[in-house]
Amino acid sequence: MTGIIDAHTHIWDRRTGDYTWLTAEYGPIHRDFALEDFAHEREQLGVDAVVLVQAADTAGDTDRMLAAAERHREVAGVVAWLPLADPGLPRVLEQRLATRRVVGVRALVHEMADREWLLRSDVAAGLDAVAAAELPFDLVTSGPEALSLVPRLVERHPTLRIVIDHLGKPPVGGDAEFFARWRALLRDAAASPRVAAKLSGLASAVGPPDAWTVAGLRPVVDEAVEAFGAERLMYGGDWPVSTLAGGCTRVFEGLHEALDVSADELAHIHRGTATRWYRLGERAKDETRTP
Repeated sequence: MTGIIDAHTHIWDRRTGDYTWLTAEYGPIHRDFALEDFAHEREQLGVDAVVLVQAADTAGDTDRMLAAAERHREVAGVVAWLPLADPGLPRVLEQRLATRRVVGVRALVHEMADREWLLRSDVAAGLDAVAAAELPFDLVTSGPEALSLVPRLVERHPTLRIVIDHLGKPPVGGDAEFFARWRALLRDAAASPRVAAKLSGLASAVGPPDAWTVAGLRPVVDEAVEAFGAERLMYGGDWPVSTLAGGCTRVFEGLHEALDVSADELAHIHRGTATRWYRLGERAKDETRTP
């Protein structure tokens, strides 16, 4: 594969009851989504590989992603949910690693009432196990303030690698004070070389298609490139959530119009960073997958 890796793609099946956050207010994404629904548009954009990312804190969600990885050659890896606070985590982790598809771990911490859940001692033991398995942890936030956890996590877990999803929900087109606060938090998070970030979910975090512009994206994207460098940034389409912002093609084109980087830097964002951080291919099975 030589095209673009989309490092942030979701699938879900509402009939399972796992996706309790997905209510009718989400409109066009309040339905089931499978990789087949995204195939044509993905091909048109030059995306030949995806990383599936958990969308529910359940074993069932991870099972569905792993099953999709078995069926679809374009799935380069799975960012799975694990019960980080459970004493039985080592056994579950071993089982997930045995699939050779799991390349990272995530939990929907932005949905939790305890905003410092990741700092709990029982969760810390789970994160240490993730680090020992050489898996990165994807951090999803409901807003920039959660980025303040990153330096603390870096200090507590000296070998853990962290991937910030959606740049921590920056204020695209927001006021100057909000932008300055997000910028400071992002810079602090980016200070550690063990932290990377995804250029994903930026437009859909704003609202409907007419709520964001390329001009609004540009200062956010510029700041991310300045803070992390292209070597620690990766592209993520955030499909199907990108539907809320006008669809993955419009979001893709808007992001790339906002990006001011060289061809070499773009190669990192499109493929190199995701390949290195998620160790894509290293954990994959050698045998041919079923078509």
